[in-house]
Amino acid sequence: MAFSRKTRASKSSNFKSTTTHPVVATELSIPDQFRCPISLDLMKDPVTAPTGITYDRQSIERWLEMGNSTCPVTNIALNCHGLIPNHTIRRLIQDWCVSNRSHGVERIPTPQIPISQVHASEILSDFSVSIKHQDEELGLELVRKVRSLIKETERNRRCFLSIGAPIELASTFRLCKPEALMVLGEILTTLVCLLPFEDEITMRELGTSESLSSIVQIMKHGDITSRLNSVLMLKKMASTNEDFAKALAKHVSLIEALTGFIKEPISTQATKVSLAAIFYLISDNEKVSKQCVDLGLVHSILEILVDSDKNMTEKALVILDALCNCKLGREKACKHALTIPVLAKKMFRVSDMATEFAVSILWKVCKNCKESNCVVECLQVGVFQKMLLLLQVGCSELTKEKASEMLKLMSSFSGKFECVDTTDFKGLNRIS
Repeated sequence: MAFSRKTRASKSSNFKSTTTHPVVATELSIPDQFRCPISLDLMKDPVTAPTGITYDRQSIERWLEMGNSTCPVTNIALNCHGLIPNHTIRRLIQDWCVSNRSHGVERIPTPQIPISQVHASEILSDFSVSIKHQDEELGLELVRKVRSLIKETERNRRCFLSIGAPIELASTFRLCKPEALMVLGEILTTLVCLLPFEDEITMRELGTSESLSSIVQIMKHGDITSRLNSVLMLKKMASTNEDFAKALAKHVSLIEALTGFIKEPISTQATKVSLAAIFYLISDNEKVSKQCVDLGLVHSILEILVDSDKNMTEKALVILDALCNCKLGREKACKHALTIPVLAKKMFRVSDMATEFAVSILWKVCKNCKESNCVVECLQVGVFQKMLLLLQVGCSELTKEKASEMLKLMSSFSGKFECVDTTDFKGLNRIS
């Protein structure tokens, strides 16, 4: 439906400092020809449609993205490829801004010209050729140019997606020499800039043994940015579907590198993403769970739980719960000095989700460990009282069953050991 000129005219003609466009300290009348017919705001990037109407690029592109296929003013058929930058209007607007600087108007910057599909395709093609000819210097320059253009505007990102840039970049990544670490890191970083995209062909290219080996090299020897992006891409791959997760899980050095990010964190974000990636790899995969336990992941998770934010705590508890599905994981948790005190401490201090996973881990460890030390320790740190409280305040049926079973396990020892309130563990520090 076309916009009514009458409706537009009824809008206030005053431009106030609350707009997202150039700041105006006082109310100032903006010439009608400088206003976008859609937003009624001062145009920052005026473009003229084939219908002869000039709009702000962001407004008309958003209009078309919403599924509209006609010019809002004339109701004539329209598409985004027919929009032409109106340099004359843009310069007049800039001059008007400059002349009204005393009123607090800021000059709008000259907009970047969006890249065309033809130009984008040419850059990608040249990049692929440079890698095939092992011209690392040119390849590095071109892939950085691609990334710069993608980050410049959302329209550029969509343009590269529309010409299949993820597949092209992933294919080139597979062919790139493992020694070309800088180029590999830039390709992976550029792919992350294109996320989110749903493209199984791209994921299959990145899931080849050659690509995974290169990703491991980046994780071990790349700079901080490329190392973080390698984990972000692995998480995306692992979460795509079970087949990809299983393929990744077979790559032993990949698991080692991921656990390394948790044992020796490079940043909070990298740790959180690594935990998420590992979750997808160990889900219903006891072999990988055992491998992670052997690599010391139980100890690392418990240290994270001593002092971490809500999001990190929830992720760590989910991983520890999954690791405790295997016998080796439970044994490691049972023998670790931090396990019971930390879980008792986290039961009511984080979230409902954290509470349920803390109960689940305690239940798995206490029920399946042959030694009774864990049950006794639960009594000593006040888990019995917390389980009673949990049943009173309410929880899921599964958690209620586990809490009830925990109470039965602890009741056989009640009266024999002194209970300690868990507030005594407020200052709990890492225990080696």
